[in-house]
Amino acid sequence: MANDDPASDNQPAGYVPPKVWVWDKENGGQFSRINRPISGATHEKELPMGKHPFQLYSLGTPNGQKVTIMLEELLATGHQGAEYDAWLIRIGDGEQFSSGFVAINPNSKIPAMLDCSTAPPTKLFESASMLFYLAEKFQAFLPTEHYKRAAAMNWLMWQMGSAPFVGGGFGHFYAYAPFKIEYAINRYAMETKRQLHVLDVHLAENKYMAGDEYTIADIAIWPWYGAIMRSAYTAQEFLSVHEYTHVNRWVELIASRPAVKRGQRVNRTFGETNEQLAERHDAADFDKIAKI
Repeated sequence: MANDDPASDNQPAGYVPPKVWVWDKENGGQFSRINRPISGATHEKELPMGKHPFQLYSLGTPNGQKVTIMLEELLATGHQGAEYDAWLIRIGDGEQFSSGFVAINPNSKIPAMLDCSTAPPTKLFESASMLFYLAEKFQAFLPTEHYKRAAAMNWLMWQMGSAPFVGGGFGHFYAYAPFKIEYAINRYAMETKRQLHVLDVHLAENKYMAGDEYTIADIAIWPWYGAIMRSAYTAQEFLSVHEYTHVNRWVELIASRPAVKRGQRVNRTFGETNEQLAERHDAADFDKIAKI
């Protein structure tokens, strides 16, 4: 296999899978310390609780940004019942495996959330489930008209099914794997570009994902595909993202929304310092980073 990366010297040649797979803790690249083939808590620890109706436990990844953007959009449109505390979960340290987190989300993935306005509190996990729950609870960002609602739900489910190929597929093998595998990178680059083309064709004829109305479909898709178009994995030249002009128009349109700008900062611990708000417990917290 042609590959100029010296790290490829570490790649096993002619690997043949064994009859029975055995967990090798040293195999797994950058995330080998926290990846494991079993579920459940690794340690006892209760989650903190704040004063607001919604308690969010998350990190400012694309999946985390979906929920904070949604909450900020709800607050921006006057839904004060959507006030929230956003607690930082450091997934690199394995905080998602605490007993408190697992009690909300047995899958140990961010985000996890409690709606404390119900008795007992409602446990929520999976970002699309949270978006749909919030949209229904506040009757916002999900059309009531039959065809638009169906379109929004179609694209919401498309994102949930498609993004793992971008993150766990392309992103992993292009940026995080311990050595470069030409076949894997080519396979997932092709799929990532196919998805961008799907979006580009659709957005050539639609202002937003569900037509002329901003919905939870846009909120779900933008953090993933906006990042691919702008900065994720430093792969923009590699993927020739400039080709997707209609996606670019839509990315800029969503990025210009004040609630999106706020939401993408919450639970963020990377990038420019004035773009990071590790935890959010009050709207005034945004003023603090604005002064940095």
